[in-house]
Amino acid sequence: MAAELSDLTAFVAVARAGGFREAARGSNYSASSLSEAVRRLEAQLGVRLLNRTTRSVAPTEAGAQLLERLSPALSEIESALDIVNGFRDRPAGTLRLNVPISAARLVLPKIVPPFLAAYPDILLEVVAEDSFVDVLASGCDAGIRYDERLEQDMVAIPIGPRQQRFAVGASPDYLNRRGRPDHPRDLLNHDCLRGRFPSGAMISPWEFERDGEVVKIEPNGRLIVRVGAAADLAVDVAIAGGGIVALFEEWLRPHFDSGALEPVLESWWPTFSGPFLYYPGRRHLPGPLRAFVDFIGSLQGRWGETDQRGRSVGSW
Repeated sequence: MAAELSDLTAFVAVARAGGFREAARGSNYSASSLSEAVRRLEAQLGVRLLNRTTRSVAPTEAGAQLLERLSPALSEIESALDIVNGFRDRPAGTLRLNVPISAARLVLPKIVPPFLAAYPDILLEVVAEDSFVDVLASGCDAGIRYDERLEQDMVAIPIGPRQQRFAVGASPDYLNRRGRPDHPRDLLNHDCLRGRFPSGAMISPWEFERDGEVVKIEPNGRLIVRVGAAADLAVDVAIAGGGIVALFEEWLRPHFDSGALEPVLESWWPTFSGPFLYYPGRRHLPGPLRAFVDFIGSLQGRWGETDQRGRSVGSW
């Protein structure tokens, strides 16, 4: 019983995307053609692979097991076919990246335009989310994260600034009303705008460091936002005088420069290492991923140096 490769590929795309229309957006096929391919595959195999409702599509037990076995097999087929891509004058195909929202906002805008200009035959698809996911199982070729410790057979290369800082700020109006903290512990008497991970865990404590002294506090506040997608709400509330916000310095820097926000406890802002691009360490990388890795390598000198406080002083 030999199923058509195109039907198997359609099933994997729909199962990963969680719907026919969602899968169609990331492919060259219509939702109806994907639905027909899955129905054809189910009829041939004699078993239902997807449970369909008006709101969602999810694999059945049989579908889940088929997806688990098909995903690495289809990846190997794509890799095998992509070896031929190396003989083209220019790499072509789709590159899928899974990145945190902070990287989509702060790192990729300076990389994507010149990369797409250099490789006009590559389609770049970026999935921005702050949940911890298996990048390969989600159908992506590579990901970005803020920790160079990786699973076995994964490779990491620096991407973006090599040092970053978490910054703390509030509006001048708020600080005139409530006072300006002199020490991190003073924040315990302020309205702090807090964050929660997609997993549901709170982001706490807030950590500060100066001259070797590390201070951690559990902030108080009446607004909690989901990390990433709702971070701009916390910034807007801080600008409106609603409290003190802590976020990536690059995220808040435009508001510091405009005067909408005032830095708080700047001498205490902690420094951390910048993000890494990570991908499977297999011998033959897909052409689009190899092109992206090489492009990132060519930018290494542009990541910029940092001053003694960790602020980027280069072009990044």
